[in-house]
Amino acid sequence: MHDARTTELVAWLTEAGLAGRSERDLLEGFCERVVAAGLPLGRVQLVVDTLHPVYEGRVVRWQQGEAVTTVSEYGRSNEEGPAAVAWRSSPFYHLLQSGESMLHCRLDGESPYDFPIFVELRDAGMTDYIGIVTRFSEGGVIGEMDCVMTSWATAAPAGFEEAHLAAIRALAPSLALAVKCVSLGQIAGTLVETYLGRDAGRRVLSGRIMRGIAERIGAVLWFSDLRGYTRITDTAPPEQIIPLLNDYAEAVISAIHDAGGDVLKLMGDGILAIFRAEERQRACNAALAAASAARRNIDELNRRRAQGGLPTTHMYLGLHVGEVFYGNVGSKDRLDFTVVGPAVNEVSRIAAMCRSADQEVLLSDAFVAAAGEERGRIVSVGRYALRGVGRPQELFTLEPEPEPEAG
Repeated sequence: MHDARTTELVAWLTEAGLAGRSERDLLEGFCERVVAAGLPLGRVQLVVDTLHPVYEGRVVRWQQGEAVTTVSEYGRSNEEGPAAVAWRSSPFYHLLQSGESMLHCRLDGESPYDFPIFVELRDAGMTDYIGIVTRFSEGGVIGEMDCVMTSWATAAPAGFEEAHLAAIRALAPSLALAVKCVSLGQIAGTLVETYLGRDAGRRVLSGRIMRGIAERIGAVLWFSDLRGYTRITDTAPPEQIIPLLNDYAEAVISAIHDAGGDVLKLMGDGILAIFRAEERQRACNAALAAASAARRNIDELNRRRAQGGLPTTHMYLGLHVGEVFYGNVGSKDRLDFTVVGPAVNEVSRIAAMCRSADQEVLLSDAFVAAAGEERGRIVSVGRYALRGVGRPQELFTLEPEPEPEAG
């Protein structure tokens, strides 16, 4: 590759990174252009760490002759298990531990290294391997994302020539910079959606961050918490509390998300969520579907936890319909994107009334009216005065779901 082609590739990487091309498209377009320029690539793999509550990062792999560039996510490399073992026996781990930036190794002859990935590459017909770690400066580190790792393999009988090595060294930093640019956008999306909620996160990323700017919306409001949570925290070992909260939050939040709701706040064992739809009845039905799914999830979770001798509980849930202000609230230094208004206070009071009414689910009269003809198994439990709410109101619950027939 001559200097003019290298300059063209760097310019393309810059443009693709600024355009926010996906990691898959970026690596695929780059490799196709590099091969067309004369670099005999057989397989290129790119590894980038990212901030995610479950995954530590992503692996993107391009292979000559394959129709699709693949993307896979990997878990925590500092945990036990096959993935961690594979990581510690990889060339990248060797480079990070040694502090070196590059490893060049022929695959079709004697080698001082015996990494398991080399067996896979030899079986695929590869003859030469290069591993590169492109490190960021200390100020550029995002979480554990302190570098981009790339590997380059060829099936050419002579392996990589000196001109090929020089081209790869010259191009790897630009590729890493473009990938980092794309990854930072994904990290921002992951963080705001994880900590603010999916819809709120998208709104913040779209620029709705001005203090005091809020939209008046109508929504179904969900407020749930765990039955007997205080008793559990007083009696269970402290190390069991966070796993308990995580288990039950997963059971409830997955049901809300699957039904199209958005979780806005986690308050200890409490969850505040909203369901929005053009037709209020559809939002009510979505909330009811989420309630049923959450109860099923919790029943299954309780069976698993009981088998392990762990404390179990159930969900108290209040559902209400009302108008709220949805937007930024707080100081100039600390904002929260949430819902505020009397309806929010009301739904929390309805959920708290579950204890007095001896019901796991309570629905407001406004919710029942909005649910319309689809109210189905909804039955009245009487009129109640809610603390901080001006008027008593009739509350409703759901009849128990029929047990599945045996056999």
